[in-house]
Amino acid sequence: MIRKFSCLCFILLFAGLEGWSQTGNRYWIEFTNKAGTPFRLDQPGAYLSTRSIERRQKQGIAIDSTDLPVNPAYLQAVRATGALVRHASKWLNGATIEAPDSQTLARIQALPFVRSTRKNGRTSHSNEHPRPEKFVWTGINEGAPRQSADSGQYGAGWEQLALHKGEWLHNRGFRGEGVWIAVFDAGFVEMNRLPCFDSLRQGNRIADTWDFVDLTPNPYGFDAHGTYVMGCLAAWWPGRLVGTAPGATYLLYRTENNVGGSENQIEEDNWVAAAERADSAGADVFNTSLAYSTFDDPSMDYTYQDIDGQTARITRGADHAASKGILVVASAGNYGNSAWKYIAAPADGDSVLAVGAVARNRSRVGFSSQGPTADGRIKPNVMAVGSGAASCDLTGQDVAYVSGTSFSGPIMAGLAACLWQSRPSSRSIQVFRALELSGDRSATPDTFYGYGIPDVSRAWQLLPFGASNHLTDVVVYPNPCTNETTVEFPWAGLDQKFELTAFDVAGRRNTNFRCTAQFFPSQQRVVLFIEFEPNMSAGLYVFRWSTSGAGQSFRIIKN
Repeated sequence: MIRKFSCLCFILLFAGLEGWSQTGNRYWIEFTNKAGTPFRLDQPGAYLSTRSIERRQKQGIAIDSTDLPVNPAYLQAVRATGALVRHASKWLNGATIEAPDSQTLARIQALPFVRSTRKNGRTSHSNEHPRPEKFVWTGINEGAPRQSADSGQYGAGWEQLALHKGEWLHNRGFRGEGVWIAVFDAGFVEMNRLPCFDSLRQGNRIADTWDFVDLTPNPYGFDAHGTYVMGCLAAWWPGRLVGTAPGATYLLYRTENNVGGSENQIEEDNWVAAAERADSAGADVFNTSLAYSTFDDPSMDYTYQDIDGQTARITRGADHAASKGILVVASAGNYGNSAWKYIAAPADGDSVLAVGAVARNRSRVGFSSQGPTADGRIKPNVMAVGSGAASCDLTGQDVAYVSGTSFSGPIMAGLAACLWQSRPSSRSIQVFRALELSGDRSATPDTFYGYGIPDVSRAWQLLPFGASNHLTDVVVYPNPCTNETTVEFPWAGLDQKFELTAFDVAGRRNTNFRCTAQFFPSQQRVVLFIEFEPNMSAGLYVFRWSTSGAGQSFRIIKN
């Protein structure tokens, strides 16, 4: 994961084709509304791809005002002041701009539809060199694993896959085919030439690329961090290295400027713009190995109280992506041994799957960031190998072993893609929760391991099977069930105190079960995990969820 603190043809409206200047200050400007926009909710094809629309339809997600692009007239009015519009955000209804002087900024602030302006960075200079300490991954060729007789075609990638029983999915033909994964990083040096990615290029499975820092379609320069991330995900080098989702399709975006060692909030805004482009293109899964807390300008710094899932723009953007049916996977951070020790944005999002790091012996690595969030939620959510993870060497001749939650994140994102491929009728939130519930610490989650190390063969059993029933208000899966089941339904209330009661067909109350709830405010959903005690008889039960005078009923058949 990159250190962020010492510690298509459809309309995308990120305005990158204007080019970029070498001078001027960068600002985030927020608009008051989208009044007068020429875009319409009943004509989403003007701003969303068919894949993107179908993802929403499959998961019962309505197209709403946040899907409408920023009003083009507003952007044109900003340009008329003499400013450069770098890109815009429909989800946050704002734009990142460059203003050459204070007079231009004053003209922008005077526009009647501009709510606020805030400086978000300085201009980078491409002739600067990256500082090595900018990285939070700890090195290359550290702790190389021994290849067992079972490694077969996976080579060095075997242990980080088998820790989660990932081969169980691969052996059944689920290697990510048909799933689109967007990867946000600092650059993908050599990736367009390395032989372990030949199958990606030959199969035309790089669906989109863009550099949001320098506003070009080429993300293959500047930094190799994204290349190592992709080695964990997409490598196909039988006998040497196979990633966790070698059959998936990828979208590659450079959002982080690691040149010169600078740190600015504009990188968060780059990420949000990239996330919106990936959503519009039709991505299903996001992987991000970035985290943000402090910046060159101390006035921009976040405190621990800001790691609440609601403050950082990148976190808000990540939760918006999740509300569109995308599974967002983020590295937890490498700050466990530092004074900070906590996760950073966007891993604090309520609908972001934050991934911490373990060694191959299943023990937590000391540098792995811990929770909770400032509002008390458990983070990280799950764990994967982040010490001596196998990836590609930049020479193309060998395997590199890299350390950091930068690599536990993509290992998990690839497994999630394969899992979702195997249960295509599932909602993203169901895949998220199934990974948690299949963790080896799901009964006793904590703020060091979260729910632990997922077993994807068990997660597969927890997901809906066959024809989708996710368009109903309440989804119970599996149902019928034996020992446990998961229930999901809409919940927009803020009160998280609840009572769950069960009645048999004779109307008798039964209390022989345990229930835990997980709330996803950004998706306005709640997920219940119900475990039955051994003395609870088989049969049909009616469950009633109640809180603050409201409620929801559903039926469960216990075998």
